[in-house]
Amino acid sequence: MPAEWEPHQATWLAWPHEKSDWPGKFAPIPWIYAQIVRHLARVEKVRILIQDADAERAARRHLKLSQVNLDAVEFFHHKTNRSWTRDYCPIFVKSRQVKSRQGQVAITQWRFNGWAKYDNWQNDASATAMIANKLGLQRFEAGLVLEGGSIDVNGAGKLLTTEECLLDEVVQTRNPGLGRRGYEKAFRQYLGVSEVIWLHRGIAGDDTHGHVDDLARFTDANTVVTVLEHDKGDANYDLLRENLARLKAHRDLRIVTLPMPEPVVFDGQRLPASYANFYIANKLVLVPLFTDKNDVAALKIIAKLFPDREIVGIPCRDLVLGLGTLHCMTQQQPA
Repeated sequence: MPAEWEPHQATWLAWPHEKSDWPGKFAPIPWIYAQIVRHLARVEKVRILIQDADAERAARRHLKLSQVNLDAVEFFHHKTNRSWTRDYCPIFVKSRQVKSRQGQVAITQWRFNGWAKYDNWQNDASATAMIANKLGLQRFEAGLVLEGGSIDVNGAGKLLTTEECLLDEVVQTRNPGLGRRGYEKAFRQYLGVSEVIWLHRGIAGDDTHGHVDDLARFTDANTVVTVLEHDKGDANYDLLRENLARLKAHRDLRIVTLPMPEPVVFDGQRLPASYANFYIANKLVLVPLFTDKNDVAALKIIAKLFPDREIVGIPCRDLVLGLGTLHCMTQQQPA
């Protein structure tokens, strides 16, 4: 599996339509998506899953009014349940076994079951097969449940994940009885991973029960950036320090810390707001912002980690009500 910073052919999105994911705040969401597409379309192709022709016409209106380069946008009619393509779209790989018009790019297909929490996931689960057929890409079926947001790779054999998400046998269980060795074998076979770095728990408010893409990310082959909470009274304080200690135990890695924003709460619910949910595109990095005092500090840290890329802040205080932000809504297709 290539690292996210390696060249992309495209980014996959799914146009938002499920109003219950943003209760009382859906109106701004399509406009936020349009701004994200505007930035991505400057540097790579954007491929968008959309419900039908009527929905495409509405989306095109949003994009046109937002000054998006529509020549770089392709729509694929496919019904979805939600917009979090990171978790149900293909995990693309490069394989020496593959020779096609797409070069050595292929698709690994993992099962999707709505984060072992929701009942309406069947449309999302069928997206990978449709994309593989449309693109003419070979599929390698793993037969296991895995969401893209639960892993992060450096493209050179290392993978980050959490025990809370993959190994928990009580809450949102993905693959009962598989265990640590079972996952490591699957990651080696399907993603070319030689070392799995197991962190403990994900951040407070995380609906997925421990996705790593709100927690810690590779920024180059030897660097991991991880979030840290400085308020001792916050629910994230101890768990983020435990994860930091686990990372520091890997002496071959350089560890950089990002602050956390102050808790983002709506209608009594804590939301999974994290600067670690950035997305690395060709020539730029999209960074979630929360109208928070730590926004500027987060931008500066990420800018130092990606000196050759433009850093673009995206206001996400409304978007995160859907329980995800920029990395959750994107999936890269390698060049």
